[in-house]
Amino acid sequence: MKKGIILGFTLVLLALKTMAQQDTQVTQYLFNGLYINPAYAGYKEDVYIQSYFRSQWVGLTGAPKSFAVAIDGTLGENVGLGAMINNDQIGAQSSLSAYFNYAYRIRVGADEDSHLAFGLAGGLMQLGIDGSKLHAVTQGDQAVPVASQSMIIPDANFGIYYANSSWFTGLSATNILARFIYPSSQPNILVPIPQPHVYLTGGTFIPINEDVTLKPVLLIKDDFKGPTTIDFDAFAIMNERLTFGAFYRASVKLYQKNLQNDLPKQNSFGALVDFFVTPGVRVGYSYDHTMNAFSAYNSGSHEISIGFYLNGKGRTDRSNAFRCFKF
Repeated sequence: MKKGIILGFTLVLLALKTMAQQDTQVTQYLFNGLYINPAYAGYKEDVYIQSYFRSQWVGLTGAPKSFAVAIDGTLGENVGLGAMINNDQIGAQSSLSAYFNYAYRIRVGADEDSHLAFGLAGGLMQLGIDGSKLHAVTQGDQAVPVASQSMIIPDANFGIYYANSSWFTGLSATNILARFIYPSSQPNILVPIPQPHVYLTGGTFIPINEDVTLKPVLLIKDDFKGPTTIDFDAFAIMNERLTFGAFYRASVKLYQKNLQNDLPKQNSFGALVDFFVTPGVRVGYSYDHTMNAFSAYNSGSHEISIGFYLNGKGRTDRSNAFRCFKF
């Protein structure tokens, strides 16, 4: 048992070596783009509340766990508003953040479903580390904290999002301010510095018949200090009610970076299903399986979500159904 705990901490520390600068990994961003792009606020044209829980690398001591709640809606025809709370835990590290989102949408062309949106989010991040969960190799090592440390810093996100009835694309940046406001005058605090992340996504709809539509999606995620991550997703939408499909996630080198040569590949694959229990309630589940050394020590990553449309517009007609699935 003791060896298993030591192994678990070792693996998590190795993962932190490559992932500490990364935002939370979320698979079901596909059904609520607000998690990565503030310009998505109000896009469903309903008051929408969604939460998700993600348990990554189940069975591994200190493995990441994430929980988030988001709400967004419209104010008039052009303004989208939203709010989001995220709580992340990985080993002894923790992060609690809250953001308020504002998006302004512009209708483009004659297509009533064609909109270009600009979004901005501002909020606070509480970053902490629990020293009681750390175990020094050398007894009494002063570099290892024995108590909890935390700090609160402001942060901001920015995004652009375009969608019509056939395809969509978005570009966003997160953690824009945190890095520059981080109190460098406190060098003894072991809380990792949040780094800016950039997300580029795009997808389209391919109608097969009246009941089936295919939805391929591509997501590129980069923080400029670690490997670039690419998600390839392919899904089928059945009867405007059920979505299921598979995805492949890989770390790649798109351009020259000063990275360690021995960084492990972060490749994984998985499946996802999302369905409307009622016209106003949807439930989702996804499973990720890693394709590196970690796979021998955990039983994969699980993510569940539930969403509520307060005005019941989730599945009233085909265009609204597409609007719900456009991310």
